[in-house]
Amino acid sequence: MRTWQLVVFGVTVHLIFFYSIFDIYFTSPLVHGMTPFISIYNPPAKRLMLFVADGLRADKFYEPLENGKFIAPYLRSVIENKGVWGVSHTRVPTESRPGHVALIAGFYEDVSAVAKGWKENPVEFDSVFNESQYTWSWGSPDILPMFSKGASGDHVFMDYYPSENEDFAAADASKLDTWVFDKVKIFLLEATKDSALMGKLQKDKIVFFLHLLGIDTNGHSHKPFSQEYLRNIAAVDSGIQEIVQLFEEFYHHDNRTAYLMTADHGMTDWGSHGAGHPSETLTPLVAWGAGIRGPREHNSQLDEDGFSKKWKLSHLQRSDVQQADLSPLMAALIGVAYPVNSVGILPIEVLNIPIPDQAEAMFANAQQILAQFKVKMEQKKRTTLSQTFRPFMELTEDKQVLHTRKIRNLIKESRYEEAIKESQHMIQLALRGLGYYQNYDRFLLGLSITACFVGWGFYVLTLIMRDHVGFSNKRTFLDEINSPFLLSRTFIRGLAAAVAMVIIVLLVVQSLPWTYYLYCLVPVLLWMLVLERWHIFVTVISKQWNTSGMSAIVVTVMCLLGLEAVVAGFFYREIFSIGFIAIGVWPFWAYRSRSSNQYAWLVICLMLSVFPLLPVVGRQSNYCLVLLAGLLALIIGAVVVRVHLEDAKGAKMRFIQLTILLTAIYNLWSVSSSIKRKEGLHWFNQVLSWAILGTSIVVPLLSPTLVIPRLFSIAFAFFPVYLLMSLLQEAVFIVCFCVVLYLWIQLEKSVHNTKGKNLLTTDFATPSSGERHVVAEDIRRSLFYIFFILVAFYSTGNIASINSFEPAAVYCFLTVFNPFMMGALLMLKNILPLVLVACSFRTVQILTHIPTRALFLIVMIMSDIMALNFFFLVRDYGSWLEIGTSISHYVIVMCMNIFLMILFGVSHFLTTIQIRLKNS
Repeated sequence: MRTWQLVVFGVTVHLIFFYSIFDIYFTSPLVHGMTPFISIYNPPAKRLMLFVADGLRADKFYEPLENGKFIAPYLRSVIENKGVWGVSHTRVPTESRPGHVALIAGFYEDVSAVAKGWKENPVEFDSVFNESQYTWSWGSPDILPMFSKGASGDHVFMDYYPSENEDFAAADASKLDTWVFDKVKIFLLEATKDSALMGKLQKDKIVFFLHLLGIDTNGHSHKPFSQEYLRNIAAVDSGIQEIVQLFEEFYHHDNRTAYLMTADHGMTDWGSHGAGHPSETLTPLVAWGAGIRGPREHNSQLDEDGFSKKWKLSHLQRSDVQQADLSPLMAALIGVAYPVNSVGILPIEVLNIPIPDQAEAMFANAQQILAQFKVKMEQKKRTTLSQTFRPFMELTEDKQVLHTRKIRNLIKESRYEEAIKESQHMIQLALRGLGYYQNYDRFLLGLSITACFVGWGFYVLTLIMRDHVGFSNKRTFLDEINSPFLLSRTFIRGLAAAVAMVIIVLLVVQSLPWTYYLYCLVPVLLWMLVLERWHIFVTVISKQWNTSGMSAIVVTVMCLLGLEAVVAGFFYREIFSIGFIAIGVWPFWAYRSRSSNQYAWLVICLMLSVFPLLPVVGRQSNYCLVLLAGLLALIIGAVVVRVHLEDAKGAKMRFIQLTILLTAIYNLWSVSSSIKRKEGLHWFNQVLSWAILGTSIVVPLLSPTLVIPRLFSIAFAFFPVYLLMSLLQEAVFIVCFCVVLYLWIQLEKSVHNTKGKNLLTTDFATPSSGERHVVAEDIRRSLFYIFFILVAFYSTGNIASINSFEPAAVYCFLTVFNPFMMGALLMLKNILPLVLVACSFRTVQILTHIPTRALFLIVMIMSDIMALNFFFLVRDYGSWLEIGTSISHYVIVMCMNIFLMILFGVSHFLTTIQIRLKNS
């Protein structure tokens, strides 16, 4: 198989590995075709007003200020005198779209929506707005449209401000909330002049939704402990008070309006959200008005989260809910059908309605969730052979009838408390059943993907042994007869064809998706290729054992242990510190000779070992530290040019690059000062930042292709861009990291004993000659490459910092909310260090004459070993943070697997291509 064919084949196999995670864990939980169930036929409220304070933390809302007063006095008085208070527990990811979908539609978001920036509907779904008679909404253009798109008919109205208003660098983001309150006032005023609108407003089953984004924006910009954040909470409290008074007067105090105030997610102390920290998952809940019970005295405070004692509410009963539970609550208050996709459970204790209505509402909730279970079960039965179908035994069809009949009889006999408990029990069974059928094919798919992983690993290993260890692949007819390890190719291929035909028939009969054919047939192909080459293992192992077998085994075992340590580093960043110390002492343990490079290597590795012990970047910002890193890089660059590159070509280009770096330092200082003064992002600074980003792509290609000049050009082209997106110690880390990469090149050069190789004269563009066979040291070099790739990110971040949204990192480029552009810039920031590692590794490969193809295959096997670890570590139980993190680890490693292939090409492009100017 030629190299390009192998690359295409490898990319295809890894794309299958990657996509499988979506069929196994990321399938949409939604089903369609259910019959809606009305919540309450005699609802306590005619209308509902929903206030969602985006990004509002529970503790910041409930805690008294230092002077003993409360930040939200009106809502505090509601808690004390009129309504219910508690905590709404959100799920990961704590983003605006998933939070609002859980609130209004009652289910936890289909994760495929992340590919659309949490803004568009990945699938159609039902919501309280859709079930209402009319809904009017005001707020952000990122939230409102998704509920009108999913609604049937023309009864969901929205009014939102331009997206340009969502400026994180604005002096006062509370104007976003003021805009909403002002629009509602204008709306009520217009209704008094518009008879048609007034007629709609007098209807039953209507909803008003006020999305208040200012708190979230101020939290991102100024952090939740800032005065801006706290003042915005006070402004929202004052605005809600005014709107409630206006509505009560508009409806002549008819006491038929229910009010609900909550948040879609919270926010960390460092101004981000997306992960599962309690500050992100605990949001306030205040409900009052028609159908809501009043405050209840309580002797002991529910304090499961450890800090609610500070809230001074221990004398009042606290009613906690899951975020999705608010959807059936809103439906019950105004008497509309429960959203058919909802998995929320009606919080009975919040309601103030007769107990017969409570029992009926709970029974309707149970039937609505059971309807989803039935549809899900029927779907699975249609795609499974009847002989192999395994029903959910706790809720078979007979048991469904028995449970339903029992609840009906209890209600008829006026045993309402028992009916409510039985309905809640049936809901729990139905929810477990939904999970069971959602994961029904997981074992089959998991087994197939595992077979794929192992088969691919052995196949790649046969290629390395055949082509890069001196093995002769000549195979005669007599070999096939005499060797017990050889099977006839005809027999192997016939067996594989027979197995494939059986699999295809089974998949066709069950009408399974086309992706299942890939998952089940690719392992057959891979293992056929492995069996055809099985004799290579036996021959190579027997041949090498007598020469360097023990040495290779020791290195291989050490590398496997190193890979497992790297896997553990995903969970415990401190392990990367141990890794830096281990590679720091490696030259002293492996080689007797000593050099200044070895001592410098040890010192810089010890310095880098500190970074994984520090808090992840994003929790705070320190631009003084970032500017200091920029000046340090400028000094290092000037010294390198002076000492090492004074006679090399391209001196003008290096001077230009240092000037660009100095410009980036000035620009960062200017932007940070402007943001601090609340003057926003000046257009000149914005243009300058984008210009620096644009030049970073072109400038390296203008420098000579000699090793040191080109590596210098690449590093000093990327560093200014990285600097503009740095917040804390990551800028210092990348400076130290570039130094350790340079020393790595020097050490590998001396280890390989490349006498006469001068890094100033070695040319990337000149094809290397004299490629050799793979040795044990090449396995160690590949492990170093994997290690450097991972520590390039994990030394300053973790999964939570990937998921958490931190707009401050891109303030030099834009401040107006744009999830795709901001996400692309943050992704570029994470990629730049990886490109530096790839270019350094290419240098090592050229200096040591490692066969490029062999190197590529060794790295791929190592990456696949880690990916298989994470495939087994994916979990569907425990907290949502644990589940989301385990899936994220697998996705990251699989992306890295595919990305490493791309990195080989990018590093080759950056190091070998040169743009020659006419006057040069």
